[in-house]
Amino acid sequence: MKLLRPEPFPQKSFTDPLKAWEYLDEIYRRNTAFIRDHFTALVRGTAPMGKVRACYPQIQVSANSYHSATSSMPFGFLHSPGVYRTTVTSTELFRDYLITQLSLVIKNHGCSIEVGESTTPIPLHFAANGSDELDHIAAGTADLPLRDLFDSPDLGHMDDEISNGTLIPPEGGPYPLAAFTAPRVDYSLHRLNHYTATDPEHFQNFVIFTNYQFYIDEFCRLARQFMAEGHPVYDSFTEPGNAVTYNARLGGKVEGTPAKRSPQMPAYHLASKGNRG
Repeated sequence: MKLLRPEPFPQKSFTDPLKAWEYLDEIYRRNTAFIRDHFTALVRGTAPMGKVRACYPQIQVSANSYHSATSSMPFGFLHSPGVYRTTVTSTELFRDYLITQLSLVIKNHGCSIEVGESTTPIPLHFAANGSDELDHIAAGTADLPLRDLFDSPDLGHMDDEISNGTLIPPEGGPYPLAAFTAPRVDYSLHRLNHYTATDPEHFQNFVIFTNYQFYIDEFCRLARQFMAEGHPVYDSFTEPGNAVTYNARLGGKVEGTPAKRSPQMPAYHLASKGNRG
């Protein structure tokens, strides 16, 4: 079957981490929109004239020396000369993280950051914000199975070889630039949404785990009280279903509808600036 692809992005070199992130974001947004637009057309009755494919953005860095390759750094360094590469997803969600990490690599190694498109396809399920109903929505809209028209999640791209330390890259690379590939990150982000019924962007840096309902009830009571009283630190309170109540000092707006059924691992987010909630 013919492949339908968007116009390719050229690979570009950056020494400004913000500019590098902006290009990553541009690639990611355009490519996910390309997939979503074709799926929307399918739902409306116009099947694509081939298999729709767009790929994740990719970061590549080359190190020519052992200079600054020190194990005393917990992150932000390259362990040996060679080519390092990783795919990237959810660029807006990871904006601050990516800019910080790229800044450290540039600072520690004096190298440039290469940004372009990878050869790893973005699955429809991840481009379409992880809807569990994609196959149901598309049923009856095309003569071909959805997998014939769009890429689906490939478990071959989602193993933990890198983080487990079992990946053996060739001499000189490409070495992994991150512990997890974009498909593996997407898989985890969508599991968060599936099990907690809240989107990943609501999660904060500090987490309390409990299986006692009365603790959850008290947390929710305090959170709503903080929002009503205009708490000086916390800006919003999010419940399963992505129902968000904003602080009274920010207008007190309420968005979304609480989930009709409790998910397996309900999450409640009392958010503050910088995800310090």
